[in-house]
Amino acid sequence: MTLTTPARACGIDFGTSNSTVGWLRPGADTLLALEDGKITLPSVVFFNLEEHRPVYGRLALQEYLEGYEGRLMRSLKSLLGSKLLKSETTVLGSSLPFRDLLGFFIGELKNRAEAIAGRPFEQVVLGRPVFFVDDDPLADQEAENTLVAVAHKLGFKDVSFQYEPIAAAFDYESGISGEELVLIVDIGGGTSDFSLLRLAPERRMQADRQNDILATGGVHIGGTDFDKQLSLAGVMPLFGYGSRMKSDAPMPTSSHLNLATWHTINAVYSAQSQRQLQSMRYDIVDPTGIDRLCKLIERREGHWLAMEVEESKIVLTEQEQRSIDLSRIEAGLSAELSRNLFENAIEPLLERVRGSVSQLLNDAGVSVGQVHTVFFTGGSSGIPALRQSVAAMLPNARHVEGNTFGSIGSGLAIEAHKRYG
Repeated sequence: MTLTTPARACGIDFGTSNSTVGWLRPGADTLLALEDGKITLPSVVFFNLEEHRPVYGRLALQEYLEGYEGRLMRSLKSLLGSKLLKSETTVLGSSLPFRDLLGFFIGELKNRAEAIAGRPFEQVVLGRPVFFVDDDPLADQEAENTLVAVAHKLGFKDVSFQYEPIAAAFDYESGISGEELVLIVDIGGGTSDFSLLRLAPERRMQADRQNDILATGGVHIGGTDFDKQLSLAGVMPLFGYGSRMKSDAPMPTSSHLNLATWHTINAVYSAQSQRQLQSMRYDIVDPTGIDRLCKLIERREGHWLAMEVEESKIVLTEQEQRSIDLSRIEAGLSAELSRNLFENAIEPLLERVRGSVSQLLNDAGVSVGQVHTVFFTGGSSGIPALRQSVAAMLPNARHVEGNTFGSIGSGLAIEAHKRYG
């Protein structure tokens, strides 16, 4: 694709874990460097109470870990389609609708992109998962409508969408030399999305590609779900998960589940939640775990622990073992994690991923032998068990790794240029 002038519009990949902005212009990289020369801005907001200001991305995580008082909000995209979106939370001493929280972050993406470009953007193509919400079309449409309303409020006049795996396909298509039938496997922080497309160099600039899209599908499983299962399997048992009450009933798990889920961690810090744990302590056979849990919550170490679990997931893609040092909770305490434990914990999720891929092929009327290429993208696509699980379904296909965090943003920029010039 040869450009003589910059595109009018940008593409925004608002991700569960990381976000990017793409903009086509002559002789320059498509993805804009949003923070410290990096193309990604982690989808994190930290409301710094001491300095009474919001901070974004890596700097948000840094200030939180340095001990500044405030409120850390992560996995913001998970709010879309959830009941939380209609409620409020307390930030910097005031009530803030969760919907406005999305505006804070997407507005920051827009501001940074415009500062780099030296011009305003009034048109945008936003990426979206195939399903924000599984098996609920009304909630799914409501999630998209929410993003439209947020984008308009931020000053975008023209707002349109493209499925994230299809955007990744268009990025892949920009570098191929012949026709291919390609399965796009996009495993992000919150969703797993799949598209089966017929790609070819001569079709790159066609505006209407509907006939080339054989099928789309997806399931609401992503990196945060893998984090959750790793936490529950390898870390939360040290904090009482699976403990027995004196009545022989299992210990209630709401605190463990909240701590293992990014956007619900703050719930365990409420006075009511802590009172419930304290009242439960004397009804547990062995209070060792719940005592650690109470200490973790009192010290507000939930986000730190979640980050350690996420880092362990990443390390276990390359190594067989990883230890989390928990001495800040108890001297000599550690969580010993292994790739085998992780893979066993996520196997039920992988089964659902395989089921979604099978359904996609059935919907398209395509046999496994007809697929030329499997294109992996998304931050969680590097998990060995996941890749092997999908690859085993398509043994004759070539396996290609895209830009883990950049393929979708690049594809959205291509789509923005097609639609808005």
